[in-house]
Amino acid sequence: MGKIVGAALVSHHPGLFQSDEFRVKMGNGEDSDLVPGYERVRRKIEEVEADTIIIFDSHWFTTGFHLIDGGAHFKGSYISDEMPWYLYGQQYDYAGSPALAGLIEAVAQENNVFSKAIYDKDLPRHYATINVVNKLVKGEKVVSVSTCQNCQPHHYIESGRVIGEAIARSDARVVLLGSGALSHKFNEIDWVQKNPRIYHEENVSRTENIALDKEAIALFEEGRHDLILSQWDAKFRPLPWEGFGGHYLQLVGALGAEQCRAKGTTLSAYENARGTGNVHIWFDIQ
Repeated sequence: MGKIVGAALVSHHPGLFQSDEFRVKMGNGEDSDLVPGYERVRRKIEEVEADTIIIFDSHWFTTGFHLIDGGAHFKGSYISDEMPWYLYGQQYDYAGSPALAGLIEAVAQENNVFSKAIYDKDLPRHYATINVVNKLVKGEKVVSVSTCQNCQPHHYIESGRVIGEAIARSDARVVLLGSGALSHKFNEIDWVQKNPRIYHEENVSRTENIALDKEAIALFEEGRHDLILSQWDAKFRPLPWEGFGGHYLQLVGALGAEQCRAKGTTLSAYENARGTGNVHIWFDIQ
């Protein structure tokens, strides 16, 4: 019988994948805390002895279906079409889990949820997966799950529930990773930094986003996912969160949605990335 052994929300922003010298310069003499934060998350993954990682990819936008990448193995070099001058030459080489992808699709069909596994080797990769793999995966199998863009919040939660059930029917020890920011309102192209340390929260695009991101973090730490979900439409959805918040909603759906009481441990500082709010938060699963 399979089990979800841990979960986390993690940042993937391209600034974290620049040279050490560049990052320290942009940090006004200090690196982003999200970089050593990856090491903290990695230690958690090792502690729970995961053999499989599911990544909810907030950049893989699909239409009509929640898609699951069922490839057996992935190897190549990645360049971002969004910012090819900045994020390029990312080498990747990791194993997938076609069996788990197929099981997720089968459980979805049983429950009339629009999820489909894709096994085509030419399916493009996205940096919300590649960046996280390169920082956090050390031999585990990886399954990426899309963010279906014609969904309401309850559709993401249904997708997560299906994934949770499929994991329970498998023999895998799974860590769930929601790859994306919290608030995701970019600064304009010609914005001027408020703080000389680019990662500083003062550079997040709106003060109200900072306040609501911190409110969400506090609720994560208390394990009050029910309160986040009950206030989702009124408070958090309008910010908006990255990828419609699908990376979090699918993750918490797999953990029981409103019934989930997994408490979060913040494993990095809360930081800016081009106006968006970024943090690593680990959820212990009992």
